[in-house]
Amino acid sequence: MLLALVVASCVATPVDRRSEPAPAAAMVAVAQWSSSADASRKLAAMPSLQLVPMAPAPDVVTVEPLRQYQAMVGFGAAMTDASADVIMGMPDAEAREALFDELFLPDRQGFAFMRLPIGASDFSREHYSFDDMPAGQADPGLVHFSMAQAAPQLAATRAAKARSPDMVLMATPWSAPGWMKTSDSLVTGRLSPGHYADFAAYLARYLAEMDRTGLPVDYLSIQNEPHFEPGDYPGMRMDPAARTAFVGGHLGPLLARQHPATKILDWDHNWNEPDSPLAVLADPAASSHIVGVAWHCYAGDVSAQGVVHDAFPEKDAFFTECSGGEWAPHWGETLGWMTANLVIGATRNWSRGTLLWNLALDENHGPHKGGCGDCRGVVTIDSRTGAVTRNVEYYVLGHASRFVRPGARRIASDEIGDIANVAWQNPDGGLVLLAFNHGTQAAVFKVRVGASGFSATMPAGEVTTFTWRSQG
Repeated sequence: MLLALVVASCVATPVDRRSEPAPAAAMVAVAQWSSSADASRKLAAMPSLQLVPMAPAPDVVTVEPLRQYQAMVGFGAAMTDASADVIMGMPDAEAREALFDELFLPDRQGFAFMRLPIGASDFSREHYSFDDMPAGQADPGLVHFSMAQAAPQLAATRAAKARSPDMVLMATPWSAPGWMKTSDSLVTGRLSPGHYADFAAYLARYLAEMDRTGLPVDYLSIQNEPHFEPGDYPGMRMDPAARTAFVGGHLGPLLARQHPATKILDWDHNWNEPDSPLAVLADPAASSHIVGVAWHCYAGDVSAQGVVHDAFPEKDAFFTECSGGEWAPHWGETLGWMTANLVIGATRNWSRGTLLWNLALDENHGPHKGGCGDCRGVVTIDSRTGAVTRNVEYYVLGHASRFVRPGARRIASDEIGDIANVAWQNPDGGLVLLAFNHGTQAAVFKVRVGASGFSATMPAGEVTTFTWRSQG
């Protein structure tokens, strides 16, 4: 009997768990980083928020990860000759390497997109192309082609790419060699129709040299600011008819044979003249070789990108140049305008990436020869001490580049009230939302994904990046 009692006591009694409460769902944290209009916060980590149940409402921004748009290439700036000179010329080698790490490592600033001038721009110590000849002489065989003057630019680009191996490179000529132009000069003039084939060969030669140096070029724009002939630095006017003939009859077929991996972009100029790229894309021969349109900020409105995309939805858009400068000295104004237009606006108008102008300049806004005398780099490097100043442009880019990975997709998000925003989903499924309060008062920003969401109070002029993992 005792044995029976012991055995009975060891037999588990079934428990009906249907009446027990379900385990609480794991709380999802929303990280946030903010920059304030008064510069007291610069990409500062803020206390995390929590996703909570949230229903649709008129004042709630709905983010929809299943409604996806363009894939992102990345964010960055141009490695001009000036930028390369001031970075490579830093007196402390360890500080230079630390700056490369900071700017380009994926878990730091994360720049993954870079623009390279082909030859000189205004931000070069001298005006040059890769095949200069004495006045009145030509070199149709490109016998004298040499990229020796670009050695610092190439060295700096290699150092950047070592930190960001998948970095996308875009290259742009400011001018054809002078002997190919109506002016016989790098400054002013047009490409002579008799030298269309020579200029195509020159660009193909550049691409081949870049391949050999381990820096293959992903995108090539035809000409920097083709409706502008600067009077004191290299430039070249190319109207739509010239660009159409050059690409359709020369550059496009040549690259298709020799460099099929390099994609051609048209325009590379301001928002105020969308009719110019529209005219080129309307030509079947040229359009068949052009994958997209590049844009600058200096005139017009960012919505022009959407106008061209609506007409040619199969073509990509890229935002490829805007510079800060001493003409815009106020931190909060520049932070807000650049965020609203160059990141949020450009991306909502189909851009696959954002590039600012000079990555780095010295304390005298140079070195440069002609052109802009008060432009500001993403960073300023003191040529005497090597001290690095991170300018407002650094933080504008960082609000996206630190969080939005290459290959991320822009996803749908409402814009309600005074808070502009854009959302992405990273390849690993993580969500990123960049918001800017362009109103004059603090505002409550409510965001919903599925059945849950979060609320944040954003002061006037505040820029905030939110990141979190979707609950599915």
